[in-house]
Amino acid sequence: MKPIWIADDDQSIRFVLEKALQREQMPTRSFTNPREVLAALDEEGEGPQVLVSDIRMPGGSGLELLEKVKARHPGLPVIIMTAFSDLDSAVSAFQGGAFEYLPKPFDLPKAVELIRRAVDESQREEVAQESITAAPEMLGQAPAMQDVFRAIGRLSQSNVTVLITGESGSGKELVARALHKHSPRANGPFVAINTAAIPKDLLESELFGHERGAFTGAQTMRRGRFEQAEGGTLFLDEIGDMPFDLQTRLLRVLSDGHFYRVGGHSAVKANVRVIAATHQDLEQRVKEGVFREDLFHRLNVIRLRLPALRERREDIPMLARHFLQQSARQLGVEPKRISDAALEKLSRFSFPGNVRQLENVCHWLTVMAPAQVIEPKDLPPEIGLAVGEGASVPASSASVPSTGVESSAPAAALSVAPAAVTDWESGLQAEAMSLLLSGRMDVWDELTRRFERKLILTALDNTRGRRIEAAHKLGIGRNTITRKIQELGLEE
Repeated sequence: MKPIWIADDDQSIRFVLEKALQREQMPTRSFTNPREVLAALDEEGEGPQVLVSDIRMPGGSGLELLEKVKARHPGLPVIIMTAFSDLDSAVSAFQGGAFEYLPKPFDLPKAVELIRRAVDESQREEVAQESITAAPEMLGQAPAMQDVFRAIGRLSQSNVTVLITGESGSGKELVARALHKHSPRANGPFVAINTAAIPKDLLESELFGHERGAFTGAQTMRRGRFEQAEGGTLFLDEIGDMPFDLQTRLLRVLSDGHFYRVGGHSAVKANVRVIAATHQDLEQRVKEGVFREDLFHRLNVIRLRLPALRERREDIPMLARHFLQQSARQLGVEPKRISDAALEKLSRFSFPGNVRQLENVCHWLTVMAPAQVIEPKDLPPEIGLAVGEGASVPASSASVPSTGVESSAPAAALSVAPAAVTDWESGLQAEAMSLLLSGRMDVWDELTRRFERKLILTALDNTRGRRIEAAHKLGIGRNTITRKIQELGLEE
């Protein structure tokens, strides 16, 4: 991780932030004025992870520094520190692209949390940028994919709204990024948001931003995704899951190009191209009354359908080799080769999780395949079973079928002699991979729940139901075991 740069002429502020961030394992570097910051950027080229700058310093203001830094590093999060008397100036910093501002005197834990959020944002941008520059935009020789490529080419000089449809994992965001890259807005930002992944009560603020005091916890004004995408492209993924009342607000923006921040009274102009995507049948959603018909027609100006991977099986060998190379780079290992027989077996698999599932399989193979050449026997068991070869799985690595139904047998009946399970970690790994390959998005929660449930049941069986003794043996508190028993539904 690159260091956090702190620019402030007040030595005490620098000292407090340095110590707090170092306790959080975040490296720092301090400056007393904007000239030092700009000189460091000139000498080193590479910027910091996050810049935290005071608004008033000798030799220049934080706002001027913000403008110059953003010109060199557009994706760098900048936090402006300001006294309450400078709040108006700080708010104007958002027009220059500040990530957030921090009023003085500040609460140190809140300041550290804000900086951590900025670091997370910065790292997400770095990963996204690396994936764009390091890999080809899209791969595919199948006729269905060639149709998509031709459509992207025809739309290259257009700002028209596009609706991308296709199954989950088929690569809809890649198409959106390609449309942006080959458009007149290519030099502007590409901002993506998954409308299904954000809670309903936060989505409005996430899209349109909010004013200070608009709701509890809104201590500062914040720009939404529409403002962040100014001059560029906003990608709205899983648009079919957008709450009905927010659909009305989105329709207004698409109609007249203006919106209001949450709690705001002044209209903000949106110079943004919108690309939407969904795996759902929007016409059916309209018939069901959960998606606005007028919004559907506003989005459905140009529709691109992305084929499922099973519709372009001839692309699987090329994609598999690409993902094996990509996984090897990420892990810093020698790329593995895959035999024709293994590729043929892969090509017969239906891949319900589409390209994303194939990528996961290739990552698994990079880690788990024992030799440099991948043979059919090295493929995950799910693939062999699915293509009708009835592959047997050794007991040491067999996974329990993921039925989602817990056994109702007494705990004593579930106990297993140690000799029967020679390597439970391999079993856990196999089950985790099975769930990941199935396309589930709650693997952590599912396996954690099952692990905790089994652990507590076994401990209670060992102590004949005495909770305090079971908690003591597990090394947890009695309040913790009581809460877990209630959460996991283990009450008798």
